[in-house]
Amino acid sequence: MKYDVLIAGCGLAGLTAALELAAHRRVAILAKGGAEHSASHRAQGGIAAALGPDDSVDEHVRDTLEAGGGLCDPQATRRIAADARRAIEWLQAQGVAFTQADGKPPALHLTREGGHGRRRIVHAADATGRAMVAALASQARQHPNITFLPRHYAIDLAISGPAGTPGARCNGLHVFDEDRGRIETLAASHVVLATGGAGRVYAHATAPAAATGDGIAMAWRAGCRVANLEFIQFHPTALYHPEGDTFLISEAVRGEGGRLLLPDGTRFMPAHDARAELAPRDVVARAIDTEMKRHGLDCVYLDISHQPRAFLLEHFPTIHAHCAKLGLDMAAGPIPVAPAAHYTCGGVLTDTAGRTDLPGLYAIGETACTGLHGANRLASNSLLECVVMGRAAARAMLQAPPAHAWAPVAPVSGARAVACAHPLLAARRQALRELMRDDAGIVRANAGLARAARRIAQWQAEAQQWWTHDGVSGELLELRNLLQVAALIVQAAAARPESRGAHYNQDWPQALPDARPSILRHPHPLHDHAGQAHGLPETSQPEAA
Repeated sequence: MKYDVLIAGCGLAGLTAALELAAHRRVAILAKGGAEHSASHRAQGGIAAALGPDDSVDEHVRDTLEAGGGLCDPQATRRIAADARRAIEWLQAQGVAFTQADGKPPALHLTREGGHGRRRIVHAADATGRAMVAALASQARQHPNITFLPRHYAIDLAISGPAGTPGARCNGLHVFDEDRGRIETLAASHVVLATGGAGRVYAHATAPAAATGDGIAMAWRAGCRVANLEFIQFHPTALYHPEGDTFLISEAVRGEGGRLLLPDGTRFMPAHDARAELAPRDVVARAIDTEMKRHGLDCVYLDISHQPRAFLLEHFPTIHAHCAKLGLDMAAGPIPVAPAAHYTCGGVLTDTAGRTDLPGLYAIGETACTGLHGANRLASNSLLECVVMGRAAARAMLQAPPAHAWAPVAPVSGARAVACAHPLLAARRQALRELMRDDAGIVRANAGLARAARRIAQWQAEAQQWWTHDGVSGELLELRNLLQVAALIVQAAAARPESRGAHYNQDWPQALPDARPSILRHPHPLHDHAGQAHGLPETSQPEAA
C-alpha cells in the first residue's frame, strides 16, 4: 500500500497535519485505537493564546521561558506563540466551539492556569481536547483523501538508501495489522510520527494506555537524535481514588481559586512558593510530593467548594460529573489529589517545521522536541504546539521537492504474528512502571537511576528473546518501546548533574549556571530486523536544538 503521507497517530497533531495535507496529498492515518483514545482527547484546560487586551505575544513568550527553566529555545518559542491566534482561528473554521465570554460571541472566554501571568487559556468548558479532536476527526473521516487504518501498530521505520549517508531516507513504516494478524510494509513519500508521549512508562499517569513512546523509540532505533527526555512533567493534581483510573483535575481549577490542603485543612503551597497554587507544575508537584512524604500521606486535597455550585457546573462540568460518579462532591468539600506522570517534555529532536534528522521523517506533538517546553512545559502550550506544528509540518511537506522513488525494503525478520501474548508481558510492563515511579519519578537519586538502568537492560534482553522466538504482538511491541524510552529517560537523567525544571536529583539539588539541553545520539549504527543498517546522516541537522 502506497500513500503520499503516512501519519502514525490520530490525536490533535496528527489530525491537524492530515487536514492541512488532504487537499493536495493522499494521506493515511495509522492508529492503535480511535481518536478518542488519544492524550489530546483527554485534555481539559485549553489552548494558550495571547488574545486578551492586556496580553501580548511577548508576555506569553516570557511566561513560557520562565516555566521552561532556561531550556526553551527562544526562536521556536516565539514562532509558536506568535502563531497562536491563527491556530485558534483555524480551529474555529474546523468547527471547534470554544466557550464564549459571557456567552456572547465573538469574544472568547479566557481562563488562567499556573505559570501564566494573564488570562490566556481558550477553552471549551473543561473538555477542550475532546471538543477539538471530535471536530477534526469528523472532518477527517469525511475527506476522500484521508484513509484511517485502525488497529495498526507501527513496528519500525522503513528506510532506503545506504545507511549513514545522505542517501538514507524514510520511505514508510513496517506495521502489524492486529485484525488480520499479519505484518505489512506501508510506503509513503513522507512519514509523520504523531504517536504522543511515553506517560505509560510510569505507574501513575494521566496519559491513555496507548501512550507507550512508540514514535520516540522508533525514531531512536532509526538513528534520530532525541533531546530532554529526563524532563517528565508530573501533573500536580490527578484525582486520587482507589476505585477509579487516574483522572486529571484541570489546572484551571486552581486558576479559578482552588486551594491545596493537608488533611487537617492547612494550606501549604504559600510556604513552598510565593505564587502558591499558581506556581508552575514542577514546583507544585514537588511541593505535594514533599508534603505527602513528610506526613505519610497517600494524597492531599484540592478545595474549590467556596465557589458556587452553578459556577462549578458551568466551568467544570466534566470534572464535577466524574467526581460525582465516585461519590465525591467538589461543590461541598475538598477532593483527594496526587501527582501523576502527565507530559513528556522532550522527544525526537526537530526543527520548527517538524523535520527530524532522517529525510522524509517528521515528528510533531508530544513525540517531538521543538524546544518550546524546555525543562518544564507551561500549561496549555501542548495543544497549541500540536496545532501550530501540525500545520507547519504539512506546509513543509507540500513545499518539499519531489520525494525519491520508493525503494523496496526487506520485510521485518521474525515476521510471524502471534494470537496470544507471552504470559510474562503484563508482569514486566507493570514492574517497569513501578521501577520508573520509584527510581526515576518526581524526585530522583544517582543510586536509583543506576539501579533502574541495570534492570531495564535485563528486561530489554529478555524482550528481545521473546521477539525472536515468539513473534510479534501488539503487547510485545508496546513493551519493547516502553523499555527503550525508559532506558533513554534514565540515561538522560543520570547524565544531568543538576536539578532543573521537572528533573530533580537529590544528589545534585542545585541548578548549574548554564542551562544546556541534553541531546542523545545512538553510539553506533543500528540494524533493523531485516539486517539493514540505520545510520544518522551527519549532513541533516535540525534548526532547533
